[in-house]
Amino acid sequence: MLLLANTLELKIKLNNMINLIIDAANDKIFFKIMADDKSYTSEFSNNRENFDKLAILVVKFLENHQINIKNLKNIFINTGPGKFSGIRASIAIAKGLSFTHKIDLYEFRSDQVIDQNYGEIIDLFNKGLLNKNLIKPQY
Repeated sequence: MLLLANTLELKIKLNNMINLIIDAANDKIFFKIMADDKSYTSEFSNNRENFDKLAILVVKFLENHQINIKNLKNIFINTGPGKFSGIRASIAIAKGLSFTHKIDLYEFRSDQVIDQNYGEIIDLFNKGLLNKNLIKPQY
């Protein structure tokens, strides 16, 4: 019976949709993981030093929350308007992760997030209102 319970728990965990949101268009670089039942956030200064190590920051963020990149279902990226360097760096990282690990990539705009309410992005995604794989930065 214990094996059945563990198998069922594993299936439930595998069915969770894990979403990564990357927003580097504003004064802070913001990462958010949104899964069916959990949410994690982290933010960093939006500066040159952090642009140079953005990929490392993303990987460490995922590791800190015990999320394997291969388990990500979607990546959502803020395409602006906003800071040029932050947008370019975050798009490059998101495209690299998306291509390498076959993760769906979606864009959103700065005006679609009010007071860091990234739940709105998931709502827009669920309604089919976000562009997939068509990234058009707005500086």
